[in-house]
Amino acid sequence: MTVTLRTMTEDDLSAVLKIERDTFPADAWSEGMLRDELAGQPGTRHYVVAEAGEGIIGYAGLFAAGDQADVQTIAVAADRRRTGVGGALLTELLAEAGRRGARSVFLEVRADNPAAQAMYERFGFVRLGLRRRYYQDGTDAITMRKDLIHE
Repeated sequence: MTVTLRTMTEDDLSAVLKIERDTFPADAWSEGMLRDELAGQPGTRHYVVAEAGEGIIGYAGLFAAGDQADVQTIAVAADRRRTGVGGALLTELLAEAGRRGARSVFLEVRADNPAAQAMYERFGFVRLGLRRRYYQDGTDAITMRKDLIHE
């Protein structure tokens, strides 16, 4: 499977929202929230989609300002998880954070999502703490950070 990453546009919202709602049924972002994020490109936001032959199979977003960046979201279609798509999206976000001069990248991940936690740890993220009842359904969030090395 060949996967291509490109900048997300408003034309992608329908496909992205389907993955968003399937992946995060309890606290999916609204179309308005995603439009607001896209409006921040390229200023403080960087959103990308992953495409394969049949269309969009994943997406990810980054907020970056000053020397810090935050992974806003990463989601991959259910039938494409554990195929490297999430890692490719995260690699692009980390590269963009570096291009923008970020020294650290932060994120929150659901405490009940060990697969995502393991992926972030493989990329060098370390656990910082816990945000109790962070998600709409009452699930805790684990906060994580990765320090970037600049040459």
